[in-house]
Amino acid sequence: MTDVTGAPADVLHTLFHSDQGGHEQVVLCQDRATGLKAVIAIHSTALGPALGGTRFYPYASEAEAVADALNLARGMSYKNAMAGLDHGGGKAVIIGDPDIVKSEELLLAYGRFVASLGGRYVTACDVGTYVADMDVVARECRWTTGRSPENGGAGDSSVLTAFGVYQGMRASAQHLWGDPSLRGRLVGIAGVGKVGHHLVRHLREDGAEVVITDVREDAVRRILATYPDGGATAVADTDALIRTEGLDIYAPCALGGALSDDTLPVLTAKVVCGAANNQLSHPGVEKDLADRGILYAPDYVVNAGGVIQVADELHGFDFERCRAKAAKIYDTTLAIFARAKTDGVPPSAAADRIAEQRMAEARRRR
Repeated sequence: MTDVTGAPADVLHTLFHSDQGGHEQVVLCQDRATGLKAVIAIHSTALGPALGGTRFYPYASEAEAVADALNLARGMSYKNAMAGLDHGGGKAVIIGDPDIVKSEELLLAYGRFVASLGGRYVTACDVGTYVADMDVVARECRWTTGRSPENGGAGDSSVLTAFGVYQGMRASAQHLWGDPSLRGRLVGIAGVGKVGHHLVRHLREDGAEVVITDVREDAVRRILATYPDGGATAVADTDALIRTEGLDIYAPCALGGALSDDTLPVLTAKVVCGAANNQLSHPGVEKDLADRGILYAPDYVVNAGGVIQVADELHGFDFERCRAKAAKIYDTTLAIFARAKTDGVPPSAAADRIAEQRMAEARRRR
């Protein structure tokens, strides 16, 4: 069903009437000469210009693309607020298979649309877009981050993403076991790609044992070759990983939806802390985790190292300055656990409340 504008009614209801809406602006972009179809969603600028990546994905429908942009933009508002950044939340999606339709001309056209917003939205990399793509977009748009060092950017953000997740694990260990050290702990990592392999390094340096899995055999082989001392072992798949006896921490670092009604009953870990986005398959899972006594470090809090890095590009990138900011994820995670205990809610709900409070205070100061 559509409304009088021809837009899907369910999308407009989400935008204007549901709790998941409340977005300030949604821009539909089209450039027929290059085949560009994109959606730019700005959820909030209460804390500053909206910041979030550009996802390039072959959505099944335009409605699905709009819905994804809305959800992702809202999530970025919370992530940026909890990271202590002076940025609101935004996200863009480009509709299409990047392996087929992505071109320099299309990216330049997209850059012009972002530039037309005059700095209300700052873009970066996401699924389907890379540093080289942001270099192209930046030729038309000054509000572009995630660029290469050769073009004034910070390059790959996975290093600080992994560092932030590691800090979240340390905070979880401090909260649960009274010691931030991970020495002797067994950590299971699902996905040892760009972020996961850096996370393994932090854990091994701290004395943790790791068990890994990845759908790509070459990624697993790289880890095992790097740590031939036996400190890193591999299992066949995620199902085997979450059933591993003696697992202290489970780190989903691949796809979202890792915590579901199917996986939760067999999960042996006492802590869940990983880099993947949207780890909860539905809202009720957070309560199920709490009921089972499993400590959940909210994903959008602990994986914020990457957005901290790209945000710093706007001020002249300094790695050590970014690393210091990412190190604060430890304190932020501890504060969330304390708030959750005080309020009697799961950590994800506590994180949402803290983020919402910061955004509300910023609006009142306007």
